[in-house]
Amino acid sequence: MPALKHRVSPAGYDGGVTDVKMNAEPVETDEIPEQMRVRKEKRERLLSEGGEAYPVVLAITSSIAELRKKYAHLTTGEETTDEVGIAGRVMLARNGGKLCFATLQDGAGQRIQVMLSAAEVGADSLAQYKADVDLGDHLFVHGRVISSRRGELSILACPGTAPAGLATPGIAEGEAVPAWQIAAKSLRPLPKTYTAQDGTEMSLSEDMRVRRRYLDMIVRPSARDMVRLRADVVKSLRSYFDEAGFIEIETPMLQNLHGGAAARPFSTHMNAYDTELYLRIAPELFLKRAVVGGVDKVFEINRNFRNEGADSSHSPEFTMLEAYEAYGSYDTMARRTREFIQKAARDALGTEVVTLADGSVYDLSGSWTEISMFEATAQALGREFSVDTPREELVKIAEELGEDVADHWGAGKIAEVIFEAAVGDKLWEPTFVRDYPEDSSPLTRGHRTKKGLVEKWDLYVRGFELATAYSELVDPVIQRERFEAQALAAANGDPEAMVLDEDFLMAMEYGMPPAGGMGMGLDRLLMALTGQGIRETITFPLVKKL
Repeated sequence: MPALKHRVSPAGYDGGVTDVKMNAEPVETDEIPEQMRVRKEKRERLLSEGGEAYPVVLAITSSIAELRKKYAHLTTGEETTDEVGIAGRVMLARNGGKLCFATLQDGAGQRIQVMLSAAEVGADSLAQYKADVDLGDHLFVHGRVISSRRGELSILACPGTAPAGLATPGIAEGEAVPAWQIAAKSLRPLPKTYTAQDGTEMSLSEDMRVRRRYLDMIVRPSARDMVRLRADVVKSLRSYFDEAGFIEIETPMLQNLHGGAAARPFSTHMNAYDTELYLRIAPELFLKRAVVGGVDKVFEINRNFRNEGADSSHSPEFTMLEAYEAYGSYDTMARRTREFIQKAARDALGTEVVTLADGSVYDLSGSWTEISMFEATAQALGREFSVDTPREELVKIAEELGEDVADHWGAGKIAEVIFEAAVGDKLWEPTFVRDYPEDSSPLTRGHRTKKGLVEKWDLYVRGFELATAYSELVDPVIQRERFEAQALAAANGDPEAMVLDEDFLMAMEYGMPPAGGMGMGLDRLLMALTGQGIRETITFPLVKKL
């Protein structure tokens, strides 16, 4: 752990208000008995005196952001007679004899200074404030908008009356409003924040940031920013597909059979039907049923579950975008994927040339590179490498690269492992890797001109796979043959092999038009746009129980 140093926030608050960073290890335990005891006693005293620790309504008139925008013109020391009511969490505080300062933070991370003076609120009210209010509490303040003598936009607390048109209905116009009021008492202290010798802001450990994301969002602006960025990206994706004429539907998460991808499922038991069910690993087979039913352009953004490993780019529960377009192909979906990723970058970040977490710049603009999986691997290896390379030779190449090969793997799976080791994790710029082996892609149409290959691409960014697309296999006879081959693979020990889905085959036998289909992990798109790991892009990721 880096060495720690004492830090205070930049000056700018009257009376020298500072955000003190204690030079000690952070507290990351549920056991904080003394501080919790004191805070609970404050709550009980407040209630016993007829007050409220968690009131229903408050006389809020404005957001902090609205005030900052409206009164940005105030000069140092300028005061107004405008009275407002605001609320936020107390993040900084300094109590003086006759003057107290606090900084309130709202849910968007906007901050504003509030000032409470004995002259305005009265000595008794000021004493009560000092006794009752702690860092982390949510606080309501009513007062006049001013610019302090240090030029800080502030609310000078004073009692008043409720105006018409409050942001929070339930308080009558003209009703008396206190200068301040606890909006929600925090019974636990906020985690301390630190600055390491290298300048890194530190508070909760990485593990605790994930386990207690609510604390992470309180103390770390980038955690709140990720939540909003994710929402903006989802909004952009839905906008793209809506404008392109796609219809969004919801497919079952509980399924009798698991299919649509090569992955291990989670299983569960449904008591009402007394049957075993699976959490879906992909929505593909149901979205294709919709295409058979006449929904020519269909998409879904929803959760998938895969009972596999968890690391910096994999989560057992993740959000997937899948889309299918009748009379399209994998070329159609390549164009659409580039378009909606670039649109998401523009809509959410304002640019297609994004700045990553480490400060580096990543360019998503323009056209993207396309390469052949086998040709790129042959070039990287400096030897012949094709769909016709014998399995025993593939095993040898994989072992030379330090890759383990399972006995049940087919030649196509081994070839993909070799590609990943020799090429895939080195692909930095956005790259469509095209034309994969047939035996590892059972739901994909055979290539029009290249025997043994299928019309599939994987999109790589910064060395990891972001999306995949097919020219969809729509011939039910060939699809049955592929499923039967998968069943044989399962019998030979492949835990990721697909099962034969008779209902899906029946749907296809009614005629599925030629189609292109694509799938992309939404969490991985956030990784591509920000440079963060997958657990940082998921607001509440699944973590192992302590």
